[in-house]
Amino acid sequence: MAVARPRGRDEFAEALRGLGDRYWDRHPFHIRLHAGKCEPDEVRSWVANRWYYQRSLSQKNAAIIANCPLPEVRRRWVERITFQDGHEGSDGGLGDWLVLADAVGLDRADMVAERHVLRGVRFAVDAYVAFCRDRPWWEGAAAALTELFSPDHMADRVSAWRRHYGWIDPHGFAYFESRIPVVRADSAYTLDLVLVHCDTRERQDAALSALAFKCDVLGAMLDAIDYHGGRR
Repeated sequence: MAVARPRGRDEFAEALRGLGDRYWDRHPFHIRLHAGKCEPDEVRSWVANRWYYQRSLSQKNAAIIANCPLPEVRRRWVERITFQDGHEGSDGGLGDWLVLADAVGLDRADMVAERHVLRGVRFAVDAYVAFCRDRPWWEGAAAALTELFSPDHMADRVSAWRRHYGWIDPHGFAYFESRIPVVRADSAYTLDLVLVHCDTRERQDAALSALAFKCDVLGAMLDAIDYHGGRR
């Protein structure tokens, strides 16, 4: 039985980018959120549930590092942990997310205690962390390529929230404003990493499946948030 030849670099990159059709910016909840049609409690639910995802990212990234035998990749990938958790004397991205929680009127103690986290969100995020722990490092890296689609989406979010949700304290947008340039650089690095190390058809197919899985994780989070808000 013949083994399928690997895709060319450009073809493989295009296939990865093509999965943007499954990204959560097309979910009905996000469409409503960016159109200014969400009630304050719905915005708060999104922020509170996204907190669980945010606080799990460093664990996910640590799992990828633990599985990776390449020092040069580990050195670069650890920057994602320090961005989120901060350096000494800095609260990092997680601190900025708590500022966003303040800005939308959530109680920090409730946020940190995860009192608003929906079970569907918890299951989805935990599945993502488990995937990155159990699968080869390059599959975890491929799953992270949703960052290809996120910078413009984040920029649109800030513009939309400023336009439609005047009740949100603008200081709350610090996370997105600091994250946008970082994620643009990260996505370029990660894409090149996946293109180089997924050099067989089998690995390429696994990378595509990993990215599709991550898109489904994000979609499942929004399904739970949307359902909880009473939208069917």
